[in-house]
Amino acid sequence: MTEQQVIGVDLGGSAIKLGRFTQSGHCLAEFAVPTPQPATPELVIAAMADAIATLDPNREAVAIGVGTPGPADAAGRIARVAINLAGWHDVPIADALEAKTGRSVTVANDANCAGLGEAWLGAGRNFKDVLTLTLGTGVGGAIILDGKLFVGRNGTAGELGLITLNPEGPPCNSGNRGSLEQHCSVQAIRRETGLAPATLFDQAKAGDEGAIAFWQTYGRWLGAGIASLVYVLTPEAVILGGGISAAAELFLPTTLAELETRVLLSSREGMQVLVAELGNQAGIAGAARLALQQYG
Repeated sequence: MTEQQVIGVDLGGSAIKLGRFTQSGHCLAEFAVPTPQPATPELVIAAMADAIATLDPNREAVAIGVGTPGPADAAGRIARVAINLAGWHDVPIADALEAKTGRSVTVANDANCAGLGEAWLGAGRNFKDVLTLTLGTGVGGAIILDGKLFVGRNGTAGELGLITLNPEGPPCNSGNRGSLEQHCSVQAIRRETGLAPATLFDQAKAGDEGAIAFWQTYGRWLGAGIASLVYVLTPEAVILGGGISAAAELFLPTTLAELETRVLLSSREGMQVLVAELGNQAGIAGAARLALQQYG
């Protein structure tokens, strides 16, 4: 019996990445095209449709999932805002792409897709209840409960990077102050140190005491943030992705120690903190999984 196929699309500011997957998670083909500039909804949706036709010339995929850089509505039909894309506001991307491709389409935030991808095929594949945090330019996140993405009643749940760590801390674009993002993102590291995470990583590996101390402090902030999330959701695993996760060996011991200090054993028993495994493929894998769960 032939396995069902779906397509996952990861829409970014500079590239549109696509993958065609079987329902068991095998990636049959990948493809990428530059994001049109200006990245207006009409041009982007047309480029997506063309790329889908190239990736799936025999129309074997039954459904399409799309990850967009911003919130989607709870029904997975509308891109409410898309960061770094021109003129995106309440774009009915699912309807438009369905009309062009003749396939069912569902839409989610790209961080949610990356989390769903890791939960399906990556570091979270052996668990049902998983939190993912993407430690990058900002701090994104996703909540996977019983294997399914949790987005809340209006599609905007799971903004894990925006929880408050320090009420008097640096202002956040969200209107919050001292959010997890303002202590654990690339932007936060540059603000605190004037250096890129990769530079601090190299310095710490070379034995620089200041850089080593920085990563230990970073681990404490991250651990404190994760502690609040664990008390609310008691996940089986917390998965750390994004560029900063490459430095996990330098901060993870402190993060784990902080969790042991702050979280009751009854809330964290058996919980693992793991580094993401899929890298740039997480987004297309999660978008494909979204399509499978919605229409497979």
